[in-house]
Amino acid sequence: MSTRTPEWYHKRSTTFTADEEAQLLRLIEAAAAPPTFTPDDFARLLRRFPRANGQFAKDQVVAAYQRFCAEGRLRFDREVLRRLQMKPVRTQSGVATVTVLTKPFPCPGECIFCPTDVRMPKSYLHDEPGAARAEAHYFDPYATTASRLRALENIGHPTDKVELLILGGTWSYYPLDYQEWFIKRCFDALNGVEAQSLEEAQRLNETAARRNVGLVIETRPDYVDAAEIRRLRRYGVTKVQLGAQSLDDHILDLNRRGHTVEQTRQAVTLLRAAGFKLHLHWMPNLLGATPESDRADYARLWDDPGLRPDELKIYPCSLVREAELVQWWERGEYRPYTDAELIDLLADCMAATPRYVRINRVIRDIPAGHVVAGSTLSNLREVVERRLRETGRASQDIRWREVRGKKVEMGDLRLKTEDYETRGGREVFLSFETSDDRLVAFLRLSLPTPEATASTGLAELQGAALIREVHVYGPVVRLGDSARGEAQHLGLGAHLILEAESRARAAGYGRLAVIAAIGTRGYYRKHGFEVGELYMHKAL
Repeated sequence: MSTRTPEWYHKRSTTFTADEEAQLLRLIEAAAAPPTFTPDDFARLLRRFPRANGQFAKDQVVAAYQRFCAEGRLRFDREVLRRLQMKPVRTQSGVATVTVLTKPFPCPGECIFCPTDVRMPKSYLHDEPGAARAEAHYFDPYATTASRLRALENIGHPTDKVELLILGGTWSYYPLDYQEWFIKRCFDALNGVEAQSLEEAQRLNETAARRNVGLVIETRPDYVDAAEIRRLRRYGVTKVQLGAQSLDDHILDLNRRGHTVEQTRQAVTLLRAAGFKLHLHWMPNLLGATPESDRADYARLWDDPGLRPDELKIYPCSLVREAELVQWWERGEYRPYTDAELIDLLADCMAATPRYVRINRVIRDIPAGHVVAGSTLSNLREVVERRLRETGRASQDIRWREVRGKKVEMGDLRLKTEDYETRGGREVFLSFETSDDRLVAFLRLSLPTPEATASTGLAELQGAALIREVHVYGPVVRLGDSARGEAQHLGLGAHLILEAESRARAAGYGRLAVIAAIGTRGYYRKHGFEVGELYMHKAL
């Protein structure tokens, strides 16, 4: 096993002259002083306290602050670090997300709305930010993962707890040897060493400095079956993104999507019964749709017990020049929604979203130069949220309500429960929330029917209730750190697990299983769970 670590894995050097260190200290003290602080304030300080040959880079200020604290020259203050960080929201949900793109490869679909770029996996464009980073590293999963870790650390974000998000085409269509190699190399980058096998890389990650707390792939509904589920669990996958796109078979046919709504229901039911977190993609403004039909389509996501995902990406169809849909538009057979129509539609959708759902995105980050017609608003979510407030409404989804960086006290929290039926059983959404409706922590508990469990072909899940997700919000806290008032260190996860055990026992289940990410196995061991073949288990 090699311990070679590439140069890009390491942090930027923090070597400064004595004069530069003095200037940096003055800059940091000025950033810590005011009661409030904005990114514009930081930009002004960079100009006010320059170095001899120009301004300090933001990541250099963060690196200097961390070094000064380590040397005892400054007292560490988490609020000061937040002020110095670039984009602190990236780790305020509790984990650091690292996105890795697969290599260009054919796709089994023929969707007319999907762009084709020979330099990219199907549906991606070479100048999208994540795609450009992947191409710069020749689609090498090790290099891409390592460089993203370094970039996050250079701007002050802990990378102790990492969610790996693997995007690019249809994952399940790639060759199996490529899939295993790809995931192993991602784990190698997290571990900082090269293992001889995927199993060894996973074992190393259980105690690594950078642990994988979530592994996500994206695929099509018609590629999900029992064999695929077993394979995904062996890889360590915990969440699956499914391209549903529409819940109307006529719309799916018009756009040559290649699968049916029933296949989406079947895939969702099977994945949920196997404990995966469910993330659907939904696309308004497809060929044949109208704002009114899209409102009805969105309602089906939550009214249909065969759907009801945990997370959602809303991707309004963008008319990009690389897609076949342009031909329909040129013939006058397709009309992109106006900005006003799209904003009103998305505001209505967000207001109608259940409390157990997280809307991760409301627009895809397609460079405006590729869009032939239709909206090019890059801040669409911000505009939609403003419309909601203007009309006296609010989204109830998780992202709207999550506590982010706010300090919380145990006495201010209330345990809430939301139950809902699915095609394969009953879901229990347990959450800790503040008195002003801010979401601090939650757990997704599945109580599957015996038939749903049997459909997975996984004998170790027979007779078991399932914990599909435990999430505590607030900024990422380094493993082993103390953090007074931080949600991640109030023991909320333990409280939720005990509540899940109680409810599973009361519902007649003899065991509780959890779909644990590789890097969370140690956490669940502390709560009495043992590693099985593909899951962790605890007798009730």
